[in-house]
Amino acid sequence: MGTYTTREGDQWDLIALRTLGSELHADLLMKANMEWLDIFTFGHGVVLRVPELPEKAAAAGMPGWRT
Repeated sequence: MGTYTTREGDQWDLIALRTLGSELHADLLMKANMEWLDIFTFGHGVVLRVPELPEKAAAAGMPGWRT
């Protein structure tokens, strides 16, 4: 598991795209950072955990809830 430090204006889907390769993986990112779920648009400097992609999701390019 890695980390990502937010930039002003980041949102879940954009962070998922930058860190996991697709905005469709925002659900995985959110599950790894439950304490931040009430935030839609982040300020600068929030450190989020970035989970590893499950092999099925990574291979298929599908969101986690579809696998």
